[in-house]
Amino acid sequence: MRTFEKSKKLDNVCYDVRGPVVDEANRMIAENIDILKLNIGNPAPFGFQAPDEVIHDMQTRLREAQGYSDSKGVFGARKAIMQYCRIKKIPNVTMEDIYVGNGVSELITMSMQGLLDDGDEILIPSPDYPLWTAAANLSGGRPVHYICDESADWYPDLDDMEKKITDRTKGLVIINPNNPTGALYPKELLERIVEIARRHELILFADEIYDRLVMDGETHVSIASLAPDLMCVTFNGLSKSHRIAGFRSGWMTLSGDKKKAKGYIEGLNMLSSMRLCANVPAQMVVQTALGGYQQENVDELLLPRGRIYEQREFIYNALNDIPGITAVKPKAAFYIFPKIDVKKFNIHDDEQFVLDFLRSEKVLLVHGGGFNWKEPDHFRVVYLPRVEELRNATGRLARFLSEYRQP
Repeated sequence: MRTFEKSKKLDNVCYDVRGPVVDEANRMIAENIDILKLNIGNPAPFGFQAPDEVIHDMQTRLREAQGYSDSKGVFGARKAIMQYCRIKKIPNVTMEDIYVGNGVSELITMSMQGLLDDGDEILIPSPDYPLWTAAANLSGGRPVHYICDESADWYPDLDDMEKKITDRTKGLVIINPNNPTGALYPKELLERIVEIARRHELILFADEIYDRLVMDGETHVSIASLAPDLMCVTFNGLSKSHRIAGFRSGWMTLSGDKKKAKGYIEGLNMLSSMRLCANVPAQMVVQTALGGYQQENVDELLLPRGRIYEQREFIYNALNDIPGITAVKPKAAFYIFPKIDVKKFNIHDDEQFVLDFLRSEKVLLVHGGGFNWKEPDHFRVVYLPRVEELRNATGRLARFLSEYRQP
């Protein structure tokens, strides 16, 4: 009997944010077991609603959104994105340099497919948002991971970054603000990263989807604003900042010196045309979402007594109060990446740890290996639930660890 296997192109592709542990959670849910999901940054299930104006705009403009748009996006959306780039001081972005996508995820995959030949290398942080590694592998490239240093607020280790550059390295990925660590990189660090990219003539890929979710009075700096002489590809969107992850509204912009990348841009245009266009209803809300009032609405959540801020404060303190757990305080987004004492708990398999915790305490986490972190000593917590639910979850974790040891 003929059978059909998955393509060998998928052999090295992994996306454990929705992987085997999630499959087990879904099996449990099918048996009517309640699971607290702390595995995906999806604001809506935790009571975060999109701004009313955004919903109203989509409702009133649905009739305008029945047909295809330009493959790069509708005029109004791209115009608003171009103006946002000016606010962020990203240089040399024209309407033709903006690609609206079905979320940033689609555009990350497109950016790798358009660039990488078999064996080409791309520098990606460890830990990373795993789609970057998966997309590089799927495109035939070789993801090379540089270390982010937990002892230095999870900033990239620049010595490690530079020593991993070879003559096959084409680009350098920066995730800032960072998922999964919640780190925010200062301007001085970004300038040093730009110098590395400049020395080695690399394309900079900047994943900045959380740039409007920054706390503690800090300011996000777009790395493209510091590199007018380099080719930069910057990714952003509305899924997180405007709580509309299901709308799939993201964009990619090209900036800086694009002369050396004419062939690459031709490939991006081809790939953009092949998927016809991004979903048009979601494009209709971009202009409203990027307006000043909506940003003020987001900011309220990030200030003291704001919901995200207070949940960040609670989870940071609660995790550090558990014997055997330490965590660096995140400055942005809504993730924290705690470290677990592997000697204390005899942990040698972090995926097994989160699976055991799921089965015992009905709480779903993602193990550090799911973010291409090589040691079995970390896991990610999404702190979108209200403080009461986070208190419940950390209480269950403390109880579980009080007796847990891997064989």
